[in-house]
Amino acid sequence: MDTTYYGHGTPAERWERARMFFDAKDYTAAGRVLAGLVEEVPEQTGPRLLLARAYYHSAQLRRAEAELRLIVERDPVEHYARLMLGRTLQRQGRHEEAATHLRVASALAGEFEGV
Repeated sequence: MDTTYYGHGTPAERWERARMFFDAKDYTAAGRVLAGLVEEVPEQTGPRLLLARAYYHSAQLRRAEAELRLIVERDPVEHYARLMLGRTLQRQGRHEEAATHLRVASALAGEFEGV
């Protein structure tokens, strides 16, 4: 398969292309573009988080988990990454492990049980 298209252009152009694929629900194509972009700019959270979401929606749950764990390791208070990690673990049937991340995500969002 020719993958030249996925890596063509500036980082900004590839970001826009990935967003278009994602918005069109072509999560596999979005993931292909984003994987290269994340490799190029590994310190940026936005592309990595969208890559994790693309993996999640295309049922590549182990890959989604790996990306989300990296984000949470770098930024423990990244609320959405915590939420997505919890949801990803739930889809894998790892409910106890998911509950911890979901509780932290709720607390970070200011949603406290019993208040």
